[in-house]
This record gives sequence, structure tokens and C-alpha cells, in this order.
Amino acid sequence: MKDQKAILDIARKTIDAEAAAIENLSSLIDADFAETVSCILQSEGRVVISGIGKSAIIASKIVATMNSTGTPAIFMHAADAIHGDLGTIQKNDVVICISKSGNTPEIKMLVPLIQRGTNTLIGMTGNMDSFLAEKADFVLNTFVEKEACPNNLAPTTSTTAQLVMGDALAICLLKLRGFSSRDFAQYHPGGTLGKKLYLTVGEITSQNLMPRVSADTPVKDAIVEISEKMLGVTAVLENGKLIGIITDGDIRRMLNKYDNISGLLARDIMSANPKTIGTDVLAIKALKQMQDNDISQLLAVDDGQYQGVVHIHNLMKEGII
Repeated sequence: MKDQKAILDIARKTIDAEAAAIENLSSLIDADFAETVSCILQSEGRVVISGIGKSAIIASKIVATMNSTGTPAIFMHAADAIHGDLGTIQKNDVVICISKSGNTPEIKMLVPLIQRGTNTLIGMTGNMDSFLAEKADFVLNTFVEKEACPNNLAPTTSTTAQLVMGDALAICLLKLRGFSSRDFAQYHPGGTLGKKLYLTVGEITSQNLMPRVSADTPVKDAIVEISEKMLGVTAVLENGKLIGIITDGDIRRMLNKYDNISGLLARDIMSANPKTIGTDVLAIKALKQMQDNDISQLLAVDDGQYQGVVHIHNLMKEGII
């Protein structure tokens, strides 16, 4: 095995080199960046982002970020564009071409084709003297002094700079559009992010069984109810009103305290004033309440009426944790 210290030293130098380049990137933001943001905001079309090689991968990621934050975007590979995919660009679209050198053959062929139309062309390049920088309407400067690669060949620092510039664009657009967490959730309805922003306690409890006993239920029957409903807990009701909770922990404490449980009732071992949560509350808030109180279940209520149980295992299953 290689010397661990040497490995860690290489890793830290790579991170430090890229961090320094990104720190310098903020000094390269100028009026062209602001004009780019304004142009995209005013556009009635999409943002078409193109690149080749590693820049194409970065372009795809920027497209994904924009789409998820309220700016319609589409990826167009620079090589494919000059072989039939140029039709991806529609009349009102804004086009961003990404290229470290700004002088690749594909870019030199693509740019004039784009300029035949009325589309605004944004160049993202690390070479302000390049063909792309000269021809673009606005230029996003992603200059880096050198790559993290010791041979200064593999795109590393340069692609990181492109990625960060894309994030800066997306976040500016997000804020200026007033894009909210509710809007964000609409674009992520099926994933963990969407569930954190949308999933309610009621949607979880509706899938669970609903353990409940009366205050006068014998303890043996209460244990059966807890076991059958498989949530490690049961609510205790009196005249339909929630008055307590019996958990697995309450059962263990009872067994340690009493030798004979035959005469015990639910009211004798329950914990009064159980922790509750509304059915319309977000599941992520249920998690926080459980964590704050070091518990695994909450009783759900609606207008003061018991509606069921939300268990921490439910939140794990849904990916909330």
C-alpha cells in the first residue's frame, strides 16, 4: 500500500488548487454575467447549453440544475449539433457554449451556424482571446491558471470552474424569479427532496394500522394490540378522547415493576399527555419532533381526534432520514 501521508497530501493539494481557482472566479464575474442573467430572464424560450468532451458533461449538469430550479433548459452536444441536432435550437432560445479553450474545431463550426439565427450566444470559456470569446454576445470567464492534474492536461480545475459558474447562473435566476421551496418540490415530486417538502404526517398514518385501546382495557389485551398493529405503541382513549399512550418501553417497565399483571388496566401503565402532531404537518417536522424528544413514534391528531401513529421507521422507509 502506498504511503498514506503521501496519498492524503496529493488529495489536499488537489482540493486546495481547485478551491483557489474558484475563489478567483468571483473576481472574473463582470457586466457580461449580469447581462447573461437578464437575457435569460427576458427570454421566452429555453436555455440551450452545448459543449464537447468534459465540458459537455458539465453542460448536462447545468441543464439539470436549471430545469430543477425553474429555468427551462436543454442539452445539445456540440459534435451532434453540426451533424443534424442544430434543430434543437428554437427561435427564442438563448444558447450557451462551454469550452475551456474556446478554439475547438466543433466550436468553430458551431458558432457561425448559431449566429445565422437571432439567438443570443453566451460563451463560457477560460480563454478570453479565443474564437468563442470573440464571437459570443456575452462571455462568462472561467479562466484557471492550471489544472489540478500534475501534467496540466486532464480537465479538473477548469471543469470545476465551469460547474460553479453554472451554479452561479442558476441561483441568480432562481432568486430573481422568486423560486420558492414549494416550487422546488413541484419539480421533485417523486424523490427524497420532494417528500421532505410535500409528504405529510396524514399521508403516512393513512398507510399504517391504527392501534388503540380504551382506558379500561386489560393490559394483556393492550399488549396484543401493540403486537398486532406492529408500531410498538398504542393510543389510550376514554370516551373517544386521547388520554395517553402505551409504548414497548412502558410494557418493559411494567414487567420490571409488577409480578402479577392480571389486574392491571391500560390506564395503570400508560403515559399521560403523549406527544402528538397534526396530520397536515410535514413529515420532516415529525422527524425533528421525534429527535428533539428522543422518541420513535408520534400520535397523529386532527382537530383533537386521534388519527393514527407515525413511526420513525416510516420516515426511514420514505427516505426522509
